Amino acid sequence: MNLTFFLLLALILFSAGLVAVMSRRNLVTILVGIELMLNAASVNFMAFNFFTAPDPVVGQIVVLLIIGLAAAEVAVFLAILMVLYRARHEVDVEDIRELKG
Repeated sequence: MNLTFFLLLALILFSAGLVAVMSRRNLVTILVGIELMLNAASVNFMAFNFFTAPDPVVGQIVVLLIIGLAAAEVAVFLAILMVLYRARHEVDVEDIRELKG
């Protein structure tokens, strides 16, 4: 396996995430799409780090930062999702136009 294989894998993951974000109206599906795009970025960082950089620690640290960012993003997104579902009993993007308190 070479760098091209990992780049194609990341492209497929990112494309699937982008399609999920752009075509779906459900907020949970949009969250899954965003997570797929972040995982594609992680695969890119690790592939470039493995094949080009002499020090493997740098790519691993960047991937750990991406994982931490994804965890924080999921926590905030799910909190907003729960508040919206309690207030409106739906998680459809088309029906939720604005966030008012």
